Formats: sequence, structure tokens, C-alpha cells
Amino acid sequence: MRAFLLAASVTAAFAGTLALTTTEAGAVVCARGVYRAGCAGPNGAAVVRRPVVAPPVRVCKSVLVNGVYVRRCY
Repeated sequence: MRAFLLAASVTAAFAGTLALTTTEAGAVVCARGVYRAGCAGPNGAAVVRRPVVAPPVRVCKSVLVNGVYVRRCY
């Protein structure tokens, strides 16, 4: 019985300590939308536009293959 009371008191003291301590909230929530992305945190919010994606540049040149010029694009 004495061991049970000791374990119960230690558990109660530990739970009380956890209940009375405070921690700083540092969560950040981000979301990606169709036109822009945004993040909200403890110090405020930010909205960012998506960059414009440029199409890849294709380079074409004529190459001599078996006596015939062939156009190759990379």
C-alpha cells in the first residue's frame, strides 16, 4: 500500500508540474493556393505570389548524318 501511495503521489506531482508550465507557441501554418501561397505564424502572416514559369528554350541546328543534313532540336 505504501508503494502504491508513493507512485500515486509522484504521478500527481508530475501531472501538476506539466499542467502549470507554459510553452511558447511556435506553430506555422502554410497553404498553397491556385494563384498564391500564404503562411501564418505567431508573428504575423505573409502572402507570396507564384513565379511565372518560362517555357524551356529549344536549340535547333543542322547536323550532317550519312551525307544528308538533318535538323536536330535539343
